Amino acid sequence: MGWVAGARLVSASAEAGALGLLASATMTRDELEQQIIEVKERTDKPFGVNLRADAGDAAERIDLLIRHGVKVASFALAPRPELIARLKDAGVVVIPSVGAVRHAEKVAAWGADAVMVQGGEGGGHTGAVPTSILLPSVVSAVDIPVIAAGGFHDGRGLAAALAYGAVGVGMGTRFLLTSDSSVPEAIKQRYLDFGLDGTVVTTRADGMPHRLLRTGFIDDLEKSTGIRQLVPTLRRTLAFKRMSGQSWPSLAKDALSMKRSSGRSWLQMTQAANTPMLLKAGLVDGDTGAGMLAAGQVVGLIDDLPSCEELVDRVVREAAEQLKSAAAQIIA
Repeated sequence: MGWVAGARLVSASAEAGALGLLASATMTRDELEQQIIEVKERTDKPFGVNLRADAGDAAERIDLLIRHGVKVASFALAPRPELIARLKDAGVVVIPSVGAVRHAEKVAAWGADAVMVQGGEGGGHTGAVPTSILLPSVVSAVDIPVIAAGGFHDGRGLAAALAYGAVGVGMGTRFLLTSDSSVPEAIKQRYLDFGLDGTVVTTRADGMPHRLLRTGFIDDLEKSTGIRQLVPTLRRTLAFKRMSGQSWPSLAKDALSMKRSSGRSWLQMTQAANTPMLLKAGLVDGDTGAGMLAAGQVVGLIDDLPSCEELVDRVVREAAEQLKSAAAQIIA
C-alpha cells in the first residue's frame, strides 16, 4: 500500500471503524512524522503505522511512533525481538505480517501481540500458499490473535475468516478502490476493468514474487533481459535517492540491512530499487506505461468505489447476515 495508505485514507478508515495503517516504506522519516500528525488532526480514532523491519532507520521510526502515541505498529517482515520489546514497553501493539507458519511461531515466541497472515491471493509481495490453507495452519500453531489477509473484499470473506478462527481481516486492494483513496480516478477505473485473471505474480520488478495488474508494461518487463533492465534500474535508483534525500552511505546501509534480513542476492537488491519508483509512477502519477499497479486477485470481484464508511458498514452487515444464515442452517 505504499503511496496509497496515506493520512487521507488512514483517517477515513479509522473514522469508519477499521484500523487504518500508514504505509511508511515509501516515506522519509520526516514525511512519516508529518503524516502521523495529519492523521491525528483528522481523527481521534486509533490507527497504526506499517514499518519495514529491515529499514536502516527502523529504530528511529519506532521512536516517532512512541513519541506521537501511535497505537499499533505493523511490520512487513519480522521485527527483531528488541524492537518488539521496545514497542510493547511503550504500550504499542505489535502486529507483524507473515506468509508461513514458522514465521508466525517465531514472532509469537518473541512477544508479538497478534499476527497478520497473508495468503498468495494478496497483492504486492506475496507467497505461494493460498489463504484457505495458510490461515487455519497458523491459527492452530499460535496462541495469539490472527488476522487474515489475501483474498478479502466483502462480508462473506470476513465470515469465512472468522469461521477459520481469525479475529478479523486485512484488506488492501478493496480500500485502494474507495472514494477516500488518493489514487488517481483514471487508475481506479482501470483496476475495475480487470477480471479474476487480471493479475500476475512476477519477480522482474524487484527480484521477489510480486502480484501486480497484468498491464502492457508488466508484460514487457517479464520479457526483458537483465541487461535491458540495468539502465532503467540505475535511473530509478538515482530518482529514489533524490526523492528520499538519502545519502549514498545511507542507501548502502539500508540495502545491507535488507539483504541480511531477507537473504536476497545482490542482483535482487539492485532490482529492489525499482519498487518505490515503479509504484509511484502507476499509483501517484497515473502512468501505467512506465509504472506498476499492485493488486490482489480480488480485483476481479470489485466493481464499485464506495467511501470507507460505506464499505465497512457493508462488510460488517454482510458478515453478520452470513454468520446468522450459516448458524440457522446448522441448527436446522
